Amino acid sequence: MFSKFAPKYAVVALSVVAALSLAGCKGEAPSAQRGPQEVGVVTVELSTPVMTTELAGRTSAYQVAEVRPQISGIIQKRTFTEGQMVKAGEQLYQIDPALYEAAYEQAVANYELALANARRSAQLVKVNAVSKQDNDAAQAQMKTARAAMKTAKTNLDYTKVESPISGRVGRSEVTPGALANAYQTFMTTVQQLDPIYVDVRQTSSDMLRLKHEIASGKIKAKDGAVEVTVLMEDGSVYPQKGKLTFTGEEVDEGTGMINLRAVVPNPNGDLLPGMFVRARLEEGARPDSVVISQRCVMRDPKGQAYVYVVKPDNTIEQRNVVANRVVGTNWLIESGLQAGEKVVIEGIGKVRIGSQVKIAQPAAAASETPAK
Repeated sequence: MFSKFAPKYAVVALSVVAALSLAGCKGEAPSAQRGPQEVGVVTVELSTPVMTTELAGRTSAYQVAEVRPQISGIIQKRTFTEGQMVKAGEQLYQIDPALYEAAYEQAVANYELALANARRSAQLVKVNAVSKQDNDAAQAQMKTARAAMKTAKTNLDYTKVESPISGRVGRSEVTPGALANAYQTFMTTVQQLDPIYVDVRQTSSDMLRLKHEIASGKIKAKDGAVEVTVLMEDGSVYPQKGKLTFTGEEVDEGTGMINLRAVVPNPNGDLLPGMFVRARLEEGARPDSVVISQRCVMRDPKGQAYVYVVKPDNTIEQRNVVANRVVGTNWLIESGLQAGEKVVIEGIGKVRIGSQVKIAQPAAAASETPAK
């Protein structure tokens, strides 16, 4: 029975296979070829960016004077208000002067007596009424008495404890009635805050690089000085600019850092000692430099920076570049790019080396914020 119907089944199966094959051929369309990928590019241009370096630091007083008495005695009164501005020579404390007034009066009397004896001896020695030795002794006693009088007067003046510098006086550490010991008792502090120091640290390698670039002419320093812009703790820019005045003479062996100090005007007292700030060092202008957006630059697993360049025939080339310094939101390109070349900034993830691309927009400036 199977052999009787086998030919019929075979014919039906072949017909079905043929029909399916024919339908498949009719439904299969030729694969469409993908056109060039659209990309946005920037055109490399030469500019003159101002090179800056931001370093963390702290403020410190321009001058600091610890006020201590130069004679001993009981403090009678305090003559200042804590936190006020004082001038050099302004009285801060009064020490009981009674003993020193008495000592001064005694010294004056001794000096006047010695002076009279010296004058009398000078006249008598001319007629040989006294010996030259006695006259020399009289003159020496007069000079000794004069020195003692000056010392007594100085000690009396020291009963008025004065500010050694102009600045802001701090908290008083003593009160009236306390005993002040000469050169030992710490009374208060006076700090000069205008101008004020900003102390920062920089690596020795960065310092050497800056010196080499200035010497070679890559960076043109402004009047030979480095300007400093202070950034406050909240990120705001302090309105007064300072200047770098000191570079450390030795490198910290443990960290490889070198100390730097800037002097910043502080007329309103906005900067206080100990504040954490950031100092932006304006190293100078770098002419004929290539600056491109950070969005254009990528790095391979080894850390090598590269960009995609659109060649004249609209194909993609991967170009290694040297990008070690940031200028705002851009990279400073030391080498690898020339003026006029087009660098991909949009559609980077869709291009391949050697692939054909279409520029979607006119070439723009290479940096997002053109340097002046």
